[in-house]
Amino acid sequence: MSGIIGKKIGMTSIFDKNGKNIPCTVIEAGPCVVTQVKNKATDGYDAIQLAFDDQKEKHTTKAMKGHFAKAGVSAKKMVAEFTRFEEGHQKKFGDILLADVFIEGEFIDVVGITKGKGFQGVVRRHHFSGVNDSTHGQHNRLRAPGSIGASSWPSRVFKGMRMAGQMGNSRVKIINLQVMKILLEKNIVIVKGSVPGPNGSYVILERWS
Repeated sequence: MSGIIGKKIGMTSIFDKNGKNIPCTVIEAGPCVVTQVKNKATDGYDAIQLAFDDQKEKHTTKAMKGHFAKAGVSAKKMVAEFTRFEEGHQKKFGDILLADVFIEGEFIDVVGITKGKGFQGVVRRHHFSGVNDSTHGQHNRLRAPGSIGASSWPSRVFKGMRMAGQMGNSRVKIINLQVMKILLEKNIVIVKGSVPGPNGSYVILERWS
């Protein structure tokens, strides 16, 4: 398999063989179960769907209950598809994938949802410096965005103008993170560096491409 679903536990640090302290993220990777196998004949493309983390039946829709029942597994919280495979991959309904899909030392990509910051102004969202002075009669302008466009031309605001708005809560992929250690008995993968999202959020780990 090219990847697995996990849950961000938190951050820690480990020492390498040279005694250097390396900041790392601890991820609970699996166990994940195969809930669907797609192919070009019936679905138009090849993919394997994985599900992770048990969920109460009452919190599951009827459609998903039937989907999980067809695969013969209990209700799950997180479902994701993987379309890249190694040669000779053969997966079927109910197969269990653990953290050993990766090996220590290799590089992977991690996809997560960043922390939501709500509606923020330009100073926090885009690091504007503001007016910086309160002289010459200026009032309440220290964190204002300033002018956003001309008048007669173009008589509109250009798309992509940096302004106040929703900050965070977006899908982000961090590439080229090294797997520092795998604790298979606890389904733990420790990767070098930071991973998007708060502790307890779901992430997708994929082999580096």
